[in-house]
Amino acid sequence: MNSRRSWLIFAVGVFAYLVAVMQRTTIGVAGVAATDRFHVSASVLSTLAVVQLIVYAAMQIPVGVLIDRVGSRWLMAVGTALMVVGQVTVAIAPSIGIAILGRVLVGAGDATVFTSLMRLTNSWFRGRIVPQLSQWIGNIGQLGQVLSAIPFAIILHQSGWTTAFLTAASLSVIAFVGIVIVITDRPVGSTEGPRPATWGESMRQLRISLARPGTQLGFWSHFVTQSSGTVFSLMWGLPFMVFALGIDPAEAAGLLIVAVVAGLVSGPVLGLLTARFPLRRSNLVLGIVAVMGVTWAVVLLWPGIPPLWMLIVLLVVIGVGGPGSLIGFDFARTSNPLHSLGSANGIVNVGGFLASFVMMLLIGIALDAENSLRVASGGANDLYALDSFRWAFAVQYVIVGIGVGFLVRARRRTRRLLSEDEGIEVAPLWVALSEAWRMRGR
Repeated sequence: MNSRRSWLIFAVGVFAYLVAVMQRTTIGVAGVAATDRFHVSASVLSTLAVVQLIVYAAMQIPVGVLIDRVGSRWLMAVGTALMVVGQVTVAIAPSIGIAILGRVLVGAGDATVFTSLMRLTNSWFRGRIVPQLSQWIGNIGQLGQVLSAIPFAIILHQSGWTTAFLTAASLSVIAFVGIVIVITDRPVGSTEGPRPATWGESMRQLRISLARPGTQLGFWSHFVTQSSGTVFSLMWGLPFMVFALGIDPAEAAGLLIVAVVAGLVSGPVLGLLTARFPLRRSNLVLGIVAVMGVTWAVVLLWPGIPPLWMLIVLLVVIGVGGPGSLIGFDFARTSNPLHSLGSANGIVNVGGFLASFVMMLLIGIALDAENSLRVASGGANDLYALDSFRWAFAVQYVIVGIGVGFLVRARRRTRRLLSEDEGIEVAPLWVALSEAWRMRGR
């Protein structure tokens, strides 16, 4: 445990995840080019990302079960190979239908990597370093957005659609080779127990994991923190900045890196806080959501075009949501035995992507509906008008608000179970802060 072999496996796995994130986010950077290439409406264009996320989310629980049943190594290898095929399909797609098929394959392959890597980390490492490594997985992986925002975008603009997507696919070939050669599911002499002997036993473990309040708390934590940043970086951020705010496409693609840097800076801090204050993890989640809500309100209610500094503040805040969502996996880790952790992580990982594809689809529908109303009333045809984006982005408050309600309910049940099983009472945050202040004054 925590050996040089562990770190080598971690490094190869994180590289594979970084490449997977790049494949996932290339379509967001290519959104404007896709509009020109396929000549489709906003709601149809959104299906390029939405279908990919639907496939990703739908596969998380089956992938989690398969991790517990057959291990992470071959799932990661097969998934990476699927991403190669998917990106090649997108590269040569003559129509939007073929491109969507390619993104389906990308989503299916992407679905295997992150959850498998989280499971590998828990098999090869022990101690308080685990939640910090979970943050580093997310942080380093998000550098894949940098690969899509800068080198991929440059190749796209200079060499065209086909060359850009074929180049992206080649990185997954490298990741595939590393996975096959280096990764092993568990250390020799591991004490984590045998894998489920039958599929029936796997399904029983899944039901038990799903019923645990801590797993549900992880699901809703992921749901409310990850979705806003995913929607912005993967689909609607670039059209919003280019068409509604009037920012140059290359500069807009570069601005997406701000969210990645914010995640890189905040991730280690959140990892330390999660390890140091395990009973206050939900307060961290709710705090992040509250700040995102306030920041979005300022941007959407700003009279006229928001200034660049306000856009950067928004990108920083939604960037923190990425590592914030990884707190959900720490709830799963501390609420489930290791032999069923793959299933639990799969359940948690559905949360943010479920919220994301619902938001993406509703935002696309809202943009089309508002443009149709504008044209019908005699206005100009302006699909990506700033006022349209104001109303469309407000969809987030409904989706995240529902998630916060369920999160609070799951937290209440988790704390009640903690009190009954271990006799640990978690006081409200304001009570704990008052007590800490009183003790400090002594």
